[in-house]
Amino acid sequence: MENKIRICVDAMGGDNAPGQIVKGALEALEDDGRLHILLAGPLDRIKKELDGYAGSMDRLEIIDAPEIIGTDEVPTTAIRNKKNSSIVMGLNLVKENKAQAFVSAGNTGALLAGATVIVGRIKGIDRPALATLLPNARSYSLMIDSGANADVKPVYLVQFAKMGSVYMENIANRPNPKVGLINIGSEKEKGNALTKETYGLLEEAGINFTGNIESRDIPFGKADVIVCDGFVGNVILKYSEGFAEGILSMIKEELMAGTMSKIGGMLCKNSFSNLKKRFDHSEVGGAAFLGLKALVVKAHGSANAKAIRGAIRQCSSFIEQDIVNKIEESLK
Repeated sequence: MENKIRICVDAMGGDNAPGQIVKGALEALEDDGRLHILLAGPLDRIKKELDGYAGSMDRLEIIDAPEIIGTDEVPTTAIRNKKNSSIVMGLNLVKENKAQAFVSAGNTGALLAGATVIVGRIKGIDRPALATLLPNARSYSLMIDSGANADVKPVYLVQFAKMGSVYMENIANRPNPKVGLINIGSEKEKGNALTKETYGLLEEAGINFTGNIESRDIPFGKADVIVCDGFVGNVILKYSEGFAEGILSMIKEELMAGTMSKIGGMLCKNSFSNLKKRFDHSEVGGAAFLGLKALVVKAHGSANAKAIRGAIRQCSSFIEQDIVNKIEESLK
């Protein structure tokens, strides 16, 4: 098995578990013959989802995890009290090097708390950060942090910037990626105490820091890596998701308003389908927790099979590019 890429998947995480999670994992197996997937969750429920599966079972393993951490549970309490949950058992498999990555669409707080305590941080990283790919006019930008750390220090943001640069250079093939700091203006002197101090540190960080970036510039791809605290990042992320759904809904409403617009809509059907695809979070799989000793990926709570399949593919690229060691090197 030393030539296999071993990825553990939380079969019970998210709104569509376990059906869509298991389906996505099986599709990922068909995509890549190197994959060995461990499905963590209640044995009977996973076996039920596998009924009728005609593929090879030699690359699929069930990890019996009878407990489930709900989305409304207190993260630290759940991690401490539910040792046999799919999240805790999956993270322990990564810690013990029985899996190289862990994917979950479950409780974000529990996943972060568990990953930090169980998997552990890279030396030189104070806080792991959630890194999310946002669509833009060119392709994607990586926003870090998008929700893990509501309160940060300037040094944390510098660490986020370095980790994001490593990720985009190696995973997205962006040589010397442009790094922008989210602020209320592009001028150096703009912002609060946090952003002003961070600006100076980023100038000396040895990365391609291009200055402040306003949120309105994100859709135009002004920066490859967008740096901010988790509070600001999560607000941007949630607004982006809602805006994308809203604007697509309004376009559909206008196209169905009359006969001529319906005809025009039919002629532009492929273009609108491509636009919808660019805003679909399932296309990018999930958000990586950067700064850990191994990869942990948070898939969207409403993740379907396509999103889980994409998250597993994302893990394979991360492992192949040896991102953890490259992040460590960037901190030296």
